[in-house]
Amino acid sequence: MFRNLIAFPLLVLIVIIQTTVATRITLLAGHADLMLIVLSAWALKAEPTNAWLWAISGSAMISFVSEMPWLVFLTGYSFVVLVAQALRQRVWQAPFLAMLGVVLVGSLMMDTFALLVLNLLGRSLPFTESFGLIILPNVLLNLLFTIPVYIIIRDLAKWVHQTQEIE
Repeated sequence: MFRNLIAFPLLVLIVIIQTTVATRITLLAGHADLMLIVLSAWALKAEPTNAWLWAISGSAMISFVSEMPWLVFLTGYSFVVLVAQALRQRVWQAPFLAMLGVVLVGSLMMDTFALLVLNLLGRSLPFTESFGLIILPNVLLNLLFTIPVYIIIRDLAKWVHQTQEIE
């Protein structure tokens, strides 16, 4: 119960930080996707049903403040949770390496899917230029922000799981 209650304020805080601070930190034309990083960290640390709740809530919040179609975020964040849960069962001794892998694969998939959706909607964005100026810088910034987000989410997961064991 407590884990579900902490999701809403934390995800709202992530949306606020992503729309105000993370968009100001750019590399070429790319910026970090903090929600993707937080969801991948939580999916590696939490129960499977709890991670899906976070993915659906996070995608709804981000799509509310973004001009991108909501299906892009729902598909991308669900894919991240799916990959994180698959790696969680297989790579249990190196969770940080699993986190880097999930963020790398999830960032590439989500940004490529967003580019394809934008092209289908009539915005002509050349793939090679978009890949070099937007997608790769997004991936690099996401990998850079993975370290502090992983530490914060790891401590939060320990705190939340400890609280539930005491009850």
